[in-house]
Amino acid sequence: MKDGVNRQILLVEKPTGKLAPQHFKMTESAIPEPRDGEALLRVRYISLDAANRAWMHGATYRAAVEANTVMAGGGIAEVVSSRAPGLAPGDLVFGDTGWQDYAAVPARHLTKLPKVEPMTHLLSVYGIAGLTAYFGLLDVGKAKAGETVVVSAAAGSVGSIVGQIAGIKGCRVVGIAGGKDKCGWLTSELGFDAAVDYKDGAVFKALKAAAPDGVDVYFDNVGGDILEACLAQMNNHGRIACCGAISQYDGVPSAAGPRGVPGLIVVKRLTMQGFIVMDYMERRNEALRDLQSWVGSGKLKVQEDVIEGLQNTPQALIGLLAGENRGKRMVKV
Repeated sequence: MKDGVNRQILLVEKPTGKLAPQHFKMTESAIPEPRDGEALLRVRYISLDAANRAWMHGATYRAAVEANTVMAGGGIAEVVSSRAPGLAPGDLVFGDTGWQDYAAVPARHLTKLPKVEPMTHLLSVYGIAGLTAYFGLLDVGKAKAGETVVVSAAAGSVGSIVGQIAGIKGCRVVGIAGGKDKCGWLTSELGFDAAVDYKDGAVFKALKAAAPDGVDVYFDNVGGDILEACLAQMNNHGRIACCGAISQYDGVPSAAGPRGVPGLIVVKRLTMQGFIVMDYMERRNEALRDLQSWVGSGKLKVQEDVIEGLQNTPQALIGLLAGENRGKRMVKV
């Protein structure tokens, strides 16, 4: 990193098909000056999330990322200088820093973070991934002991934590993931009761064998055909927590699935609810107390996938969308 220079990765073109390296370019600019109410941040770790790809399609719960702007993304950063009360040099914060070395961000958009070792846990189990898993499973999914919980993208940052929390709460846990290695990791390392490899193609049949008594809670990260296969096996009064739809984000969205939804929801009296973790931030400390206690006692294993170097961020996101990662993927700037 050169003194006085801010490396930035721009989204130069919105992809119409699959995301590729040529959609990005690295550039250099001057380090920004913070204005009143802002802090100058040095970015330490950038969070990579499937949602990064969804933001390129258009406005979601945040504004769309436009061509020829710094690629948006959350990150952990250290305060270099501050023109805002409550923030001082050396403080750690989480915010939408974008893919760059330095960012000037309004203090009201930043969350002050505790000093935790390793710092990466602030992006994974104690960050958006852990909080999404916690509130999505327990508040939206209302999972209870003795119930069967199914989670898709189960080897990913959120899914791997959802399955472990469900196990801690006394549920039977079935993960859906891509490839034998990931499925074996879920059952042998993370304590899942069963795993279904969607790459085998027969998801409906494999899920029926893994969850013979039906599904009480489905935590959906993917949408599409897998959501359809799970819907058909939901028990009466089942709950579906809709966290994401990664099958629809990259490339041309699939028109397939889920079919027959309205009839199933009525007949089985299902609850299907989308949620955004930001809605639960006032209860963050409650979740963190539980998560820290489970990690401390060894009940919850933390898997992180740290890629080195800001220049590798585009390829790291492309790999995430292709399912390369186990656990939370991030870039060490």
